[in-house]
Formats: sequence, structure tokens, C-alpha cells
Amino acid sequence: MWAIYKREIKSFFQSVIGWLFLAATLGLFGLYFYVYNLAYGSPYISNTLSATTVIMLITVPILTMRVLAEERKTKTDQLILTAPVSVGKVVWGKYLAVATIFTIAVAVMAITPVFLHIFGEIQFAECYAAVLGYWLFGMTCIAIGTFVSSITESQVIAAVLTFALLFLGYMMNGITQVISSTGNIVTKILNCFDLTSGMDNFFQGCIDVKSLIYYVSMSVFFLFLTSQSIQKRRWSMSTKKLKLGVFSSSMIVVALVAVVAVNMVATQLPEKLASIDVTSQKLYSITKDTEKMLDNLQEDVTIYVLAKKDSQDTNLEKTLKRYESYSNHVTVEYKDPSVAPTFYKDYTESSPTKNSLIVVGEKRSKVIDYNDIYQYDVDYTTYQQKVTGYDGEGQITSAISYVTSEDTTVMYAITGHEEYSLSGSFTDALEKQNIELKTLNLLENDSVPEDAACLLLLGPSKDYSEDDVTKITNYLENGGKAIIVSNYAEEDLSNFKKILSAYNVTLEDGLVVENDTQHYYKNQYYLLPEIGSDAVTSKAAEGRIFTPFSQGFTYPQQTDNEATASGITYTPLLTTSENSFAKKDVTTASDYSKGENDVDGPFAVGLHVTKAAAEDGGESTELYLFGGVNIFTDDVSQQVYGNNLTLFTGITSQFTSGETENVVPVKSYEVSNLTLTQSAITIGMIIVLILIPLGLLVTGIVIWARRRKR
Repeated sequence: MWAIYKREIKSFFQSVIGWLFLAATLGLFGLYFYVYNLAYGSPYISNTLSATTVIMLITVPILTMRVLAEERKTKTDQLILTAPVSVGKVVWGKYLAVATIFTIAVAVMAITPVFLHIFGEIQFAECYAAVLGYWLFGMTCIAIGTFVSSITESQVIAAVLTFALLFLGYMMNGITQVISSTGNIVTKILNCFDLTSGMDNFFQGCIDVKSLIYYVSMSVFFLFLTSQSIQKRRWSMSTKKLKLGVFSSSMIVVALVAVVAVNMVATQLPEKLASIDVTSQKLYSITKDTEKMLDNLQEDVTIYVLAKKDSQDTNLEKTLKRYESYSNHVTVEYKDPSVAPTFYKDYTESSPTKNSLIVVGEKRSKVIDYNDIYQYDVDYTTYQQKVTGYDGEGQITSAISYVTSEDTTVMYAITGHEEYSLSGSFTDALEKQNIELKTLNLLENDSVPEDAACLLLLGPSKDYSEDDVTKITNYLENGGKAIIVSNYAEEDLSNFKKILSAYNVTLEDGLVVENDTQHYYKNQYYLLPEIGSDAVTSKAAEGRIFTPFSQGFTYPQQTDNEATASGITYTPLLTTSENSFAKKDVTTASDYSKGENDVDGPFAVGLHVTKAAAEDGGESTELYLFGGVNIFTDDVSQQVYGNNLTLFTGITSQFTSGETENVVPVKSYEVSNLTLTQSAITIGMIIVLILIPLGLLVTGIVIWARRRKR
């Protein structure tokens, strides 16, 4: 086998064909590499590889057309047919020689992520998963070309037939969609020759074990067919021609059954084993929080997908498979809107968009509109909408928790005092936690409603009435919960402060100025406080919390015995440094210097206050106090990569009876583009578009010309 391998390799590099293949493949790759990776600064090479798959439909037939057809035409195949070497070794020797040429091209492509790493962060796992998928696809194409070359003595016919077969495999997914949009036995059979869907899985950042098995089994099968083709010709010169024909046909059937069986077994693999998610954000995996929720699932949940199975969103399909394979209580069913256009009416009046989900439990159901699966931002330079995040897991986990929970959770936001409103991502987080946010005007209600799991006092600009304070205090004293956020205002808020003073907490006038450079960002009012140890800060403590323009809280410094005696405990969540102070004359201040009336820090700008229940078995009062309304806004949270939102969800999760401990965050699609100078782009373009392809082509022509002169 190795003698044949060496002979074939030598012949490729002594003729123009091998060099031409390398030049054409790397030249087209270089073109798209320049466009996507150099000019646009994309850190991924999957799009570049995807664009170059088309040229393989042309270059592979040219590379494989002579492998066996040329020897058959020149009758040199008789030497092989009569040589004391197995046909399998002959076929593998020739196949590996062609595969080596292709692998050299792929190896050059595999260097490009390392080169791009010079200019920014590269997700190597995703890039090399794409390279692996591309290589497996190419190896399968070469096996098909090798087989076709064995059944004809015409190189032209071999090239044309190989192109036809590869093009058919390239287009098979689209062909089956035309035949049947819902799928049938015919499309299932035809999709066995779908050569590109498996590669697409690798391009999306998954090492798809099922696709890997498919490509390997297809390559082995076509090489087996090649061996049978040569074996049949070897024996056709003897009297056993008829007998061997029957033997050959039966072996092909056995091999075909074996390939089908192997791939059927692969489809039964658990999704966790069948697909390895290597994306940096783990887009297709489910988190520990979701796994914990599924472990505690006691009732059956059905997720209806409003789409035909073959045309569903692939990202969503991968996510749903993870849920279904992890828990026996979760079932996924597909409902094609063209077949069942009114199916959704059993669960909602308004028609959801295509690919939407309906999650149905024993108690209730919830619709997840497809538009909520992805997070979008508008690029104001082009005024076009772009996808910035994937929220499939977050929405599905939230919906399952909602349909299986015993009761719903209601949070009341106090209104009537010019309060602020929560930003979009914070209200979305409440919805994902299945917390219903309602407004409450105390002037119109005699008391806080009994179904209130929590009150939200978000930065009132006008003071509360004494009656308002009484209603809130009564609610809190009976084991109520509240998130109270102050808002620096010139107007006197003495009644608002009474709510805090009932728990011996003082809200200092003025804004906190931070003098420790490690605890502010650019502006000394832009605080980056120390994060305290508490259940609600466990995940937020991994980053920083940004609290611009905050007031400070002071509270009694207690011993454990004093806390036990009073029944009140204080846990600082966010604390300024000892170099901070509260500036009272903010409106007239011209700098950050400390004035005569200013109060020295440190302060708590986030404080957790707990008051034990008066009676055994009662609920404790829980207050979460924050010194500035900006802390719970999208713009501020984005400055610290959403960590303020993480803190907020850590708090609100305490009001859901532990049924949803954490919100699964949106998995970001945002990646930092590479920063390349114009000179780097130009040099890279010259290398990949001119030097490498032209150098390979010239080398091949020179070697061929020298051999012609001999």
C-alpha cells in the first residue's frame, strides 16, 4: 500500500494537477479570507470555509478523475489486477495519496486562526471545529470521486460524473424540501446522500459526532464500492465471472446495511454525546441552573414547535434536543402551520410567528414567540437590525418553570410619586423569572394587595404621604419584601426616609464621592463599590457593579448578640471605600473636594436588611436598599457586561419560592472584531491572494516543463 501511496504522491507533484488543485483551493479560500477576515475583521473562519465548499465540486473531480481511470485506459491496471497485493491496499494507497493533497490545503487553512490571533481574540475551538467539518466533507468527496474513477476509463466522464454526484449531494437538502415540505419516506432515503448538512453543524460551533460518523462511514462505503468494482474486473478474466458477480452484489448489500445500521445507532445517541458544543458562549448547551430545574421536574411538559421539523431554526432545534434528552418529562413535537394552521388557538388568541414555541404543562401553558428567542440591536450607521444574542435556553427554562409552578409571583411597583421605570432588560428578566410586574397607586388602595410577593420603590422624586408610609410599613412588618431605590432630589423626602428609619437605616443627603481610584470609573460619582458576601451577590461577585450618582446608607454596626436582640441584621451588598464621603452641596460644587458639611464614608450603597418574624413560623421582613436609580438601567449595566442585571436577578429570585433560582442570561452573539491596520490588510491580501496561489501554480508549471524536456 505504501509503495502505491508514494507512487501516487510523486505523480501528483510531478504533474500540474496536484499543484493546480492546491493553487485553486487556496486561492479561492484566500479571496474569501480577505473579504471576511481581513477586510471585515471577522474572528471566525467558518464563513470563509463555507464559501469555498462550492469550488470543491469542481476541483475534487479534476483531482480524482485520473486515479483509476487513467490506468484503466492505458491498460496499466492489468499490473495491479495481477499483482500479489490486495485490492483494498491498492484502493487505500490511491485514496490516501489524493487525501494527502487535500489535507495539505486544509493544513494551510488551519494556520489562519493563529495568524488572526495577532490582531484580536480568536475562538480557536469554534474555528477548528469548522476546519474539521470541512476536512471530513472533503475526504468524503474524494472517496466518491475515487469510486467514480474506478468504473470508467475516461477521465472526462469520471470528472463529469463525480461533479454530478457531488452537486447532487450538495443540493440534496433543497431537493428534498421541494419534494415534500413535511418529509416522507422518499425524502428520508434521499437525505442519506445529503453531504452538506453535517458540515453545517461543524460550522455552527458543534463537533457533531453523528455527522462525523456519517462522513467516515460514507467514505469507507465508497472505498468499499471501489474495491468491489476493481475486484469484479479482476475476476472477470476467469471462469468465475458469474459466481463473483453474485458474491460482489451480496457484499455490497451487506455493506450498505452496515452503513445504515451504524448511522441509525448514531442517531440514537443522547444529545449530550451526539453533539459537543464548543462555542464560547455554550449556545447549544444547557446550564447547571436549567439542569437543576429539570432534575426537580415532576410533571410532563410538551413543547410544541410551530414549524415543520426539517425547516426549523437549527439553533433552537439543538437546544430543544438537549432538554428532551436530559429529562424524560420533556417531549418536543412539531406542528407545521401549513398543515395545522389553527393549532395555536387552543393556547392563545393571537397568531405566533413561525418557529415559535408553545410550552404546555398540566396546569397552564405559555407561548414563546420566535422574536423573543433572539436579541436584536439596531446598527444606527446602517439603520439595520442585527442579531446580538440567543435566548433560547432562557425562554424555554422560564416557560417550563411557569407552567409547572404552583403559584405565580407578583411584584408591585409603587407609582404616584414620579418614580422611575425599569429598563427593558430588567423587565425581561422579571418575565423570564415568571414574576408579574404590576403597578400600585397607594392613594387608590387601602392596603398593599395580599398577593404581593415584593414591593418595588424605584426612585421617587416626590415624597410619600404619611398614609402611604403607613400602608407600606404595615405590609413590611407582616413579613413583606421590598426593593427600595433612592433618587437624589432637591425636594424633601422625609416621609420616604421614615420607611428606612423604622429599621434604623439612615439615607445620607447628597451624593457619594469616591477618592479611591480603584473604586470609581472616570468620574468620582461613577462608583465601583466593593461587593459583599450574600446569596444575592454570589454570581455578581465575579465582576464589578457600576453605581453612578448614588446616595449612601449608614446603619448600626452590631455584634451578633445585638443583632439577635433587635431581630435586625444588616448585610452590606455594595460598600464604598474609607476615602469616600457624601457631598451635600452637589448642585453648587465645582469640583470633588470635601466640604465642611460633607459626611465621611465608608457607606453602603447597597444594603440587605432582614428583620426576624415576630412569631415562630412567620416570614421575615427583607429589604434590599440601593442608593441610586441608575444602577438598574440597561446603559449602566452594559458598562459592566450585564453584571448589574445579574445582581438584580439574584435579588428577585428570592421572591419566587426557589422555583427559579436564577435567570439564564441571554447568550451573546457579540464578538469583538479584529483590529487590522490597512498595511496588515494589504500584506495579508498579497500573501493569500497572490503569493501562495501563484507560487504553487508556478512551481507546478516549472516541474512539469522540466519533465517535458527530459
